[in-house]
Amino acid sequence: MSVNDKVSRRDILKIGSAGAIGLAGSYFLNKMTPLTPTVKAESKGKNDHANMNHNNMTDLTKTSGYKMAERLLTTFDYGKVSVLPNGQTLREYEVVAVDKEIEIAKGIKFPGWTYNGTIPGPTFRCTEGDLLRFHFFNKGSHPHSIHFHGIHPPEMDGLDPIYPGDKFTYEFEAKPYGMQVYHCHVLPLARHIHKGLYGNFIIDPKKPREEALELNMVMNGYDLDLDGENEFYTVNGYAFAFMNHPIKVKKNQLVRIYLSNLTEFDLINSFHLHANYFTYYPTGRSDNPSQFTDTIMQCQGERGILEMRFPYPGKYMFHAHVSEFAELGWMGFFEVE
Repeated sequence: MSVNDKVSRRDILKIGSAGAIGLAGSYFLNKMTPLTPTVKAESKGKNDHANMNHNNMTDLTKTSGYKMAERLLTTFDYGKVSVLPNGQTLREYEVVAVDKEIEIAKGIKFPGWTYNGTIPGPTFRCTEGDLLRFHFFNKGSHPHSIHFHGIHPPEMDGLDPIYPGDKFTYEFEAKPYGMQVYHCHVLPLARHIHKGLYGNFIIDPKKPREEALELNMVMNGYDLDLDGENEFYTVNGYAFAFMNHPIKVKKNQLVRIYLSNLTEFDLINSFHLHANYFTYYPTGRSDNPSQFTDTIMQCQGERGILEMRFPYPGKYMFHAHVSEFAELGWMGFFEVE
């Protein structure tokens, strides 16, 4: 494919969000259908904002991709729970690697490699000291594994590939408490992570945190034309998900966000909150926040806990504080009532 045939993220920004969806969709379909000529981006004048179509930012339909993002926002997988003879809690999880097309924006599907059929994968949750067993089945087309951040025996570190049709059980004690992540660790790492094999892994402290509205957010990106640059950026896998369907919050309610960055091909990602501040606990390991701010940055694999209360009713925007990322899908609203 020639340089002139590529549809870059900068082409998408020139065309605008709704035009970008159609253009990227046409391009992606053309890559999958060799007999169809490749679509080229139309040239637009610089800063031609008047001609930009922003319909995608106000699309109120609830597509399958949006429903995935919404479900991942508040769903935590605590596993199948039992108690061992020594009194220790045992949690068992089933994790299946499967190839699946994921809707990442209205009408746009990404050929993902997934854990349990979503991008990001499930948010696994447990309490420090629990014994964990992750029964992993590889039903995908490539070797995969699960590498958990945290403390565990080296043989449970997920460096060995599990081949298609095979299975393996990762077993270890949950420690230390805090905000962890997991992802595939089979080479080439960039490809396996970018394709969707990652998620959040929360180990709660034995003394429960203060009751709050708890939200799970994974920042990521999608490279549709395989040029090493992302054309879309999202939280929980779907562009503009919470822009079109704001997250409902009550005035003065404590909101706790478990935030991680699994974006490939970019050095950092960020979270910025409008008209308010939050406390930030890196990796969720301390009762003392490192910052009281409205913007934090995370490199790939970095994670932390954000806590905030909203003193006034109304809509509060949140987004990446890299304008390009925000305009390509990574923005949303909290709606405070």
